[in-house]
Amino acid sequence: MLKVAWSEIYAHPLPEGHRFPMEKYELLPEQLCYEGTLSSENFFAPDRAQKKWILEVHEEAYLKKLTSLSLSSSEIRRTGFPLSQALVDREIHIMQGSIMAAVNALEAGIGMNIAGGTHHAFSDRGEGFCLLNDIAITAAHLIRAHGIQKVLVIDLDVHQGNGTASIFENNPKVFTFSMHGAHNYPLQKEKSDLDIPLKDHTGDDSYLNLLKQNLPALLDTVEPDFIIFQSGVDVLATDKLGRLGMSIQGCRERDRLVLDAAKRNQIPIMCCMGGGYARKINDIIEAHANTFRLAREIFF
Repeated sequence: MLKVAWSEIYAHPLPEGHRFPMEKYELLPEQLCYEGTLSSENFFAPDRAQKKWILEVHEEAYLKKLTSLSLSSSEIRRTGFPLSQALVDREIHIMQGSIMAAVNALEAGIGMNIAGGTHHAFSDRGEGFCLLNDIAITAAHLIRAHGIQKVLVIDLDVHQGNGTASIFENNPKVFTFSMHGAHNYPLQKEKSDLDIPLKDHTGDDSYLNLLKQNLPALLDTVEPDFIIFQSGVDVLATDKLGRLGMSIQGCRERDRLVLDAAKRNQIPIMCCMGGGYARKINDIIEAHANTFRLAREIFF
């Protein structure tokens, strides 16, 4: 059975007028259940991530400031969020959601988190709507607790996974692959193990051809025994914060390529949702829902 991490805490509201679309975390599970892709039995509510796993990748001084709500005003501005205890609690639950989704994938082949993909969080700071880095924490947990020797991070959000790249810069057990808009946030890019920067308005054909060219070679050379897939849908042409030109169908085909490759090569995969800021909430929900539909189709 496909297991999906989700909790009501994911939809914690932000002040009115804030541009981060928190409503997608409530609407997406509703849509998936309404159409019959998932049922209530597919969802599990994660607890808080243990401090020891967070400290595998984050500095203790930063975690202490975050959890005590003592970040400086400049540190808070960098995250893009108004800081609150509810927001920090939400983030810590999301970390555990990704950890447990990955553990489920070790048995079922795939596990998914309705949230996560917080790839802009560095070891010592948060940035870009990311307070803690669930991709990094999950990879560290797999290596420490489950004996995984090589994790491949496939980050296809429109924004470079700069925090993840920095955290694993000198870690041979994690290979970071980021395919992102060259001129999108962050202005200052980090160095992933493989970066593919894309021109503005890159459409379906060019994007998918590049992915088809690189993904098989990555699997052959990296030889991962686990994949973490950041499946952000801010690659859409309608996205307010993206600069690419993909259609919803193109985004679906992107996900199919990744999930098919994992299934065909018998590599467990954990999918976290990443960004999505289209002008129409329906576009965000449809694009994210496709990832779950494909997971059911390919793995079950």
